[in-house]
Amino acid sequence: MKMKVLIADKFPEVYIQKLKDADIEVIYNAKLGENDLPEAIQDIDCLIVRSTNVNAATIEKSNKLNLIVRAGAGVNNIDIATANKKGIYVSNCPGKNSIAVAELAVGLMLALDRRIPANVADFKAGKWNKGEYSKAEGLFGKTLAIVGYGAIGKEVAKRAQAFGMNIYAKDVSRIEGFGVKDFSEFDQVLPIADVISIHLPQTPETKNLFNEKMFGLMKKGAILVNTSRAGVIDEEAMIKAVQEKGIKVGLDVFKGEPEDKSGPVSSKLQELDNVYVTHHIGASTEQAQNAVAEEAINIILQYIKSGVIAHWVNRAKTTRAHYQFVVKHYDKPGVLAFVMDTLKFGNINIEEVENVIFDGGIVASCTMKLESAATAEMLETIRNNPDIISYSHVELT
Repeated sequence: MKMKVLIADKFPEVYIQKLKDADIEVIYNAKLGENDLPEAIQDIDCLIVRSTNVNAATIEKSNKLNLIVRAGAGVNNIDIATANKKGIYVSNCPGKNSIAVAELAVGLMLALDRRIPANVADFKAGKWNKGEYSKAEGLFGKTLAIVGYGAIGKEVAKRAQAFGMNIYAKDVSRIEGFGVKDFSEFDQVLPIADVISIHLPQTPETKNLFNEKMFGLMKKGAILVNTSRAGVIDEEAMIKAVQEKGIKVGLDVFKGEPEDKSGPVSSKLQELDNVYVTHHIGASTEQAQNAVAEEAINIILQYIKSGVIAHWVNRAKTTRAHYQFVVKHYDKPGVLAFVMDTLKFGNINIEEVENVIFDGGIVASCTMKLESAATAEMLETIRNNPDIISYSHVELT
């Protein structure tokens, strides 16, 4: 029976064809929204989305869904908790759109400094105002603070170096790279930063990270660019900073952003001259979309071929395992079943298991992570099996 893949966002035709060439049935409907998916998900094995939300109702109503691929970085538009309850793999395509997002971030910096949209709007309206628009400061020699130094942050730094900017970066890990200085606390750099560019996922730790206190640290007239997630900024605090401190803001994401690809939009930000908003297009270049689409179908094809999920994001980082049991055994039917049955009778749960075959196919080694320790009687039973060569049983630290 053919695997069924539903693609619920815009996707390049050439990569849809590659899935079809692999004998996969593809249902392509880029107009599906969050509330359409629960009905569309029936009999679907794999779902590919970009920005469309995959909510609990969609996952709960699915009867065959086994894999959700986010054709992009991050998975905040997917209800991971519900996917975990149904054992549905969630995967993404990190790093494939980094250059596109970095280009937009730098573009917003330039647009805010030179007020490019306002220039164009005045010209279209028949208004000439060279005196006003000649007041830009320029980016050369300015201090840039990059908040979030992953793949996108690094690409922004490369481009900012070409502009001759003085670059600081903050991330969860140690910063390395020519021309980039690390800073451990925001109060060290925000007061001196002329430009701040945010490249963070939305997590409980980053939600509303840029709050009234953070805006209070910024210098007057600083430029703030956010091409990551709307939730990392407290919008009310940002509006206050725009009004009271002259902060200039460039956003590709914002609170209450429409899910539909077109239609009306309403936001308090429309009333602010110093706020430029693009239409969540950071990753929307043809180059980026092709790279992401290729990675998305590679994830599916690799899964079909090997059962391995690339970029599997909802795999447990930690388990309840406290012991490791390694059994070296002859590679025969029933040997591992015997070991597992022995552990089962002791009510010991196996959290993880991996069986690796030695070259030649005679001997294998099986590593099991156990929730609790095997008893001396269990170990004696296993040791007495002639197909068991050796074992080790240790407590994990």
